[in-house]
Amino acid sequence: MMLAIPELLSPDQVAALRRLLQDSGDWVDGRMTAGWQGAPVKRNEQIREGSATAIAAQATVLMALERNPLFISAALPNTVYPPMFNRYDEGMAFGAHVDGAVRLDPRTGLKLRTDLSATLFLSDPDDYDGGELEIADAYGVQAVKLNAGDLILYPARSLHQVTPITRGERLASFFWVESLVRDDARRAILFDLDQAIQVLNRTEADAEARRGLVGCYHNLLREWVET
Repeated sequence: MMLAIPELLSPDQVAALRRLLQDSGDWVDGRMTAGWQGAPVKRNEQIREGSATAIAAQATVLMALERNPLFISAALPNTVYPPMFNRYDEGMAFGAHVDGAVRLDPRTGLKLRTDLSATLFLSDPDDYDGGELEIADAYGVQAVKLNAGDLILYPARSLHQVTPITRGERLASFFWVESLVRDDARRAILFDLDQAIQVLNRTEADAEARRGLVGCYHNLLREWVET
């Protein structure tokens, strides 16, 4: 399942993050965090992991994720990898690759299974040309270029790339999620069920039927959750 989450960050939050990142001296070659598959096709810059800039920026993104019901419903997060931040200038790109299945969480030293990949756009589409996030799924290749503050969530197993920048600068945050429910199809069923329940709650549909659906949701979650 691929899902766009609009306005994860407000315009003021985006502006503050952009100032923090653009004024930082913590930019390093993005290949420092790439695996053997990604390094040959990766050309961008990233904020150094563990830097004061990274920690401050991560706090903003993580707080927004915790407060966003659409993200919680879709991702069912068990662990969120500390968000990272990248910059693409003219001529930079990240060729086709699949994200690594396991990453070491720098906060805990524990291994994290990457079920979902996420990109949070911090530049508006008019700020740059090129730079689309192209994601291959069952329906073909989807080109994603969202407004600043919007997030795209998609299965980490997907082949994807960032096309070359031909004008301007593209700032973004990216991270991975280990979900309580590993299987993407099962997460999609739970998401659809949860969204239907929310609609029924807002319309004050039959209370007994709603209780039954909520019970079905949690019983499915109980069957499928991995902790």
